[in-house]
Amino acid sequence: MAGQHTLDETERQVQARLGDLKIDFEAMAVTSNLFRAANAVRNYLERTVLAEHDLSWTAFVVLWVVWIWEPVESRTIAEEGGFSKATLTGVMQTLEGRGLITRTRSNKDGRLVLVKLTAKGRKMMKQLFPEFNQGERLAVADLKRSDLGSFADLLRTVTVTADSQKTN
Repeated sequence: MAGQHTLDETERQVQARLGDLKIDFEAMAVTSNLFRAANAVRNYLERTVLAEHDLSWTAFVVLWVVWIWEPVESRTIAEEGGFSKATLTGVMQTLEGRGLITRTRSNKDGRLVLVKLTAKGRKMMKQLFPEFNQGERLAVADLKRSDLGSFADLLRTVTVTADSQKTN
């Protein structure tokens, strides 16, 4: 239960309130449960694994993107993480202050900022990520192991479909 009402109570109330409208209830159930699941997993990992390392979800995402793509431009980190440049700037200041990342101006274009992990940042991620992955395993522990691949594929399809609907 994420809030005051259980998931079942919420779904029954939605059906009672919206039952006379022409709505695709299955699509609504998928997207609302996707949102709930994402928030539940995020909150769980923040309260457990990330709290032990004094990291927010956003800080972890920044470290993850830098770890995977370094050196990486700050604008790419914002795009990959899905947060504003202002949010990213504050998080990077904190991470830089903790000695986990470095920021330098690009030699090709002085307006661009390149971000790298420090040795301390790399060491943290090598320690942290297996712990994080154990949290991920616990979050899906009640699913059949044989269903995980197809579930991940379905979520990828939702992501690609939603991303393709973006307007510029």
